[in-house]
Amino acid sequence: MATEDKISKDNIISLYMEFVLENNHQPKSVFSFAKDNNFEESDFYKFYASFEAIEEAIFSEFFHHTINVLAKSEDYENFDARNKLLSFYFTFFEILTANRSYVVYALKDSQKDFKKLKSLKKLREDFIAYIKNLGIEKLDLKQEKLEKIQDKSIQESSWFHLLVTMKFWLDDTSASFEKTDIFIEKSINARFDLMDIKPLKSIIDFGKFILKEKVNFN
Repeated sequence: MATEDKISKDNIISLYMEFVLENNHQPKSVFSFAKDNNFEESDFYKFYASFEAIEEAIFSEFFHHTINVLAKSEDYENFDARNKLLSFYFTFFEILTANRSYVVYALKDSQKDFKKLKSLKKLREDFIAYIKNLGIEKLDLKQEKLEKIQDKSIQESSWFHLLVTMKFWLDDTSASFEKTDIFIEKSINARFDLMDIKPLKSIIDFGKFILKEKVNFN
């Protein structure tokens, strides 16, 4: 039972997760939830507007806990974008695994509309902001509109990849979810290999040289 002088966002999240895992449904009301846990209903609303807001916050907390863990690594900041993202995925899915029962509960009805699941809204915002600042190498298109399209494409495809990986993990029955680890490594490496712009840069540079030198192939 929580006490009024100690109730906090983290307390409410823990109490909520415990309730839904024991009962397989949300509390009947904020009033009953607060009363059963010995705090005032008004204290709930200091932090969250609804149970749905808590569910959004929980996945966001998983994300921020991942970032905090990575920040403690001396090597992480020196990694390139590929290895930073790999580190993020492995750490994030370790945290999901530690909370698997709750994640399965929260996502159990999402199979037909996984991308639109409301409880992942804040996670999506957090993850896309992370991708924006990851330092993924892009083509210098010299055109603002095209660069925005390129950025949007990277962000949306990255979010879709995270969703696909979560779906794979939910369905994974291998020991210690080792198949998910393999999926993460192979899929992220494949994505970065496909996004490798160095060969394309070379072709563009060669084309510029040809135009500049006006080479005659006739």
